[in-house]
Amino acid sequence: MACSMRRLLCQFVVVLGTAGLGAWPVFAQETLVLKADDGLEITADMYASAHDEAAWIVVAHQAGSSRGEYREIAPRLQKLGYNVLSLDQRAGRDFANVPNETAQRAVDAGLSTSYMDALPDIVAGLTYARSQTSASVFIWGSSYSAALALVLAGQQPSLIDGALAFSPGEYLSGQSVAEAAASIEVPIFITSAASETGQWSAIYHAVPGSAKTAFRPQQGGVHGSSSLIPSRNPNAEDYWQAVEAFLSKFSPS
Repeated sequence: MACSMRRLLCQFVVVLGTAGLGAWPVFAQETLVLKADDGLEITADMYASAHDEAAWIVVAHQAGSSRGEYREIAPRLQKLGYNVLSLDQRAGRDFANVPNETAQRAVDAGLSTSYMDALPDIVAGLTYARSQTSASVFIWGSSYSAALALVLAGQQPSLIDGALAFSPGEYLSGQSVAEAAASIEVPIFITSAASETGQWSAIYHAVPGSAKTAFRPQQGGVHGSSSLIPSRNPNAEDYWQAVEAFLSKFSPS
């Protein structure tokens, strides 16, 4: 994969290639290091599509988590024909024994690690993805990063062609997600556990137009993107069908 010359917000170094980790299914994965605009290095796992001009999905994890949140999710998206870039944000810790390397760097550097502080980490991932393709770039968030994804969709449309938000809510200090959502012009998808739908109804209704999709399960589900992991959610396939129906409206190549 050729290196981009766009380094205003994001620089990267290809660090290593990895094989499967434990029982996690991993396909064509390599680990990259991106650089946020404040200089912090951001670890990201890359799941490359076989299609030369495939669309990209930049996936971000929930609080206390890491890029390991997508070790079972990203390969299925990859098989659908998408490039998937799975980020470690500075607001996080670990998931399924995958440590959050970005968060550790931030702690070591004495940087703040609030939810809003993770915004440049996600921008770094989106900027890198945008620099690599002329195809669509989607942002996908989980919990607090779902809120950030919707904020970015409203505030930085040049980076984003669509957004998927799992269990978003008004989690961000000093930032109204509903207010940002009122400026969204790209297609969005929102879902959560059945018990959480009230947390994002106002955000969803704030999004103008009809290019929005809500999957409201009648029962079950878990917080964030983990609703797509069968071992964590017995109804995972219902969520997958909703996600795939949304993504099928857009060509993966």
